[in-house]
Formats: sequence, C-alpha cells, structure tokens
Amino acid sequence: MKALLRSPSPYVLVACAALILALGMGMRNTFGLFLQPMSLDLQLPRGVFALAIAIQMLAWGISQPIFGALADRYGAARIVVLGGLFYASGLLLMANASGPWALHGGIGILVGMGTSAAGFAVVLGPVGRAFPPEKRSMALGIASAGGSAGQLIMALVGGALIDSMGWAAALLVMAIIAAFIIPLALGVRGKSAGDGGPAQSLREALREASGNKNYWLLCAGFFVCGFHVAFIATHLPPYLADNDMQTMLAATAIAIIGFFNILGTLASGWLGGKYRQNYVLSIYYLARAVIIAGFLIFPVTETSVLIFAALMGFMWLGTVPLTSGLVAQIFGARYLGALFGIVFFSHQIGGFLGAWLGGYLFDLTGNYDVAWMIAIALGVLAALIHWPISDRPIIRTTEGA
Repeated sequence: MKALLRSPSPYVLVACAALILALGMGMRNTFGLFLQPMSLDLQLPRGVFALAIAIQMLAWGISQPIFGALADRYGAARIVVLGGLFYASGLLLMANASGPWALHGGIGILVGMGTSAAGFAVVLGPVGRAFPPEKRSMALGIASAGGSAGQLIMALVGGALIDSMGWAAALLVMAIIAAFIIPLALGVRGKSAGDGGPAQSLREALREASGNKNYWLLCAGFFVCGFHVAFIATHLPPYLADNDMQTMLAATAIAIIGFFNILGTLASGWLGGKYRQNYVLSIYYLARAVIIAGFLIFPVTETSVLIFAALMGFMWLGTVPLTSGLVAQIFGARYLGALFGIVFFSHQIGGFLGAWLGGYLFDLTGNYDVAWMIAIALGVLAALIHWPISDRPIIRTTEGA
C-alpha cells in the first residue's frame, strides 16, 4: 500500500491500468445485452436505446482530449476517481430509467464521461511514459488487454444477472462494481514527464500534431475502429435475437470476443515492437472486413456466431496499443494523453455513427444488411489509410519546436 501511495512501480502501474480498463471497458461492452429487454419493458423503439449508446460515444469522445490533457497536467489518479464517480452514477440513473431522457443522461452522458475519465487516453498516458520505446508497445498491449479481460468476464456476468434478476437489478450490481474504479486510481499516480526532447508546451504539441498528415491519417483510421466496435457490441445481440438465438448465446459471443481480444491485444503489442505498427494496423483492419464478410455469407448458427466472435475478438482492440504507440513514437510520450485523446475522439465519432446508424437503419429497413456492408467497406478503407503512414519520430532541434 505504501508503494501505491508514494510512487507505483511501472509494473504496479500497468496492473492497475489493466484493472481500471477491465472494469470500465468490460461493463460498457455489455450494454448491447440490455437493448432488447429494456426496449421491450419501456416500450421504446431500438433507435432510442441505440441513440443513448451513440450519445455515450460522443460524450466519451468530446471529453477524452480534455481529460487526457488534465491527466497529463495533474496526474491520472484524480481523473480516474472522477471517472469512477461518473460511471457509477450513470448506471444508477440507467437502472431507474422510465423513458428516453434517463437513458440518454445515464448510459449516454454520465457513462460516456466516466468511460472517458477512466479510459484509454488517461490510463495509457502514464503507462507510455513509464517504459522506454523498445518496451512501450508491449506495456501498452498488456494494459489494453485488461479491457479485453473485463469484456470476457462482464459479458458473462451481465448476461447471467439479466437472466436471473432482470435488467434493473443487474444495473444496480454493475454500479457497485463500477465504484471499485475509484481505489484503483491510486495505482496510476504520477504527473507528466518529459520524453527527453526539448521542452514543449501543450499548445505547441497540438500545433505540431495538427500540421502532420500522419496524425490525421491515424485519426481517420481510428474512426473506423470506433464504428466497428460500437456497431457490433450494440447490435450483435439484437441481430442474433432476430435470428431466434438465445440471450446467453449473445452474452457468450461478447465474452468470446473479450477472451480472444486478450490474445489479439497482446499479439498486437508484440507485433508492434517487432514490425512497423502502421503495417500491422492495415492487416488488422483488412482482416476485420474479411471476417465480417464471411459471417454474412454463411447462415447464422451457434457455430458461425462463435467462430465470428473468436476471429473478430482477436482483431477487436489490438488497434489501441498500435495506434497509441504510433502517436508516442512519432510525437513523443510527454503529451500522449492529450494527443491520443484527440485521436480517440475520432474513434468515438465512428462509435457514435456505428451505434446510432445501426439502429436507425434497422428501424428504416427492418434489418442490419446495409450497416454490415458499411462496416466491410470501412474496414477496407482503413487498411488503405494506414499503409502509407510514416512512423519516423519528429526531431525537434529548437526549444519548444
């Protein structure tokens, strides 16, 4: 405990970052399980719940650069505590929802801000600064894998809770679980530290990044990641229900995505330290497009769902350590929270569209066919976008340059 209160070692920091992401990312990836039962009980169209998830993505994305910059300046611990409070409050409001406004405010705004304040840009910043460049990609991969492990566990827990006690009581239990984010914040203490280059202000770092085409290519590519993850996490469960599959199959599929995401995220961290990270990202996105196309070609069965979940899970969040690693490699780790936070905002815009557009197109056409086609096309586009990115570090020769 004294080590946590004073200055956590890099390995304690990675462990606590992984646990924080396990709780936050794990629970938010179960929300698709609540779509059908809440929509039926509250007599709301799917588009309303989908819009709440989309608002969550937008609230997460808008606040992510702000929380990232605050974490760079004041340390991640204070921001993570705030995230735990937001998260638990949002789940409590969602548990007592009786109409659209409580959904939009709870699962939308509050959970979105909670996920942001206890999310990737905030907790990966201190991890990236704690390790030298040759070990950074693997460290980021291990921390990111925590979110995958949480998805595996919380998908099974969430599905079991819904089946055994109903969606409202399940959300109350999850609110209690979310509160454990707060004490874990002790393990990510520490302010921003320079990366060995010339002194640079946040404003100068933002100006430097905004003038670099590689930064904008990373933003565009991460938009696609957000679309894929949000669309599948939100709409795979109701898509399976429409095909007469049981709720626990959807929960099992989300859990399998989480399990194979652990392997995929660790693999991406290892590959990012061995090969050029932009090439690995291109392969990941192209593989996603192929996997989705294959899922649509074959009939929907329990076997095809589980195979799809395993393959997609391996590609799920392996993009996070690679993308954050590229930001740190090109621009340095000093302002990683803020710079990756902006890239993550693009991810969340994609997530907003993935969650909302999936529900909108379903209400419009009665199926998800068009949304699946869009997901395939975006995967191919992202593969093309990442290939020409230059990963050479920027060399600053003057003070503040």
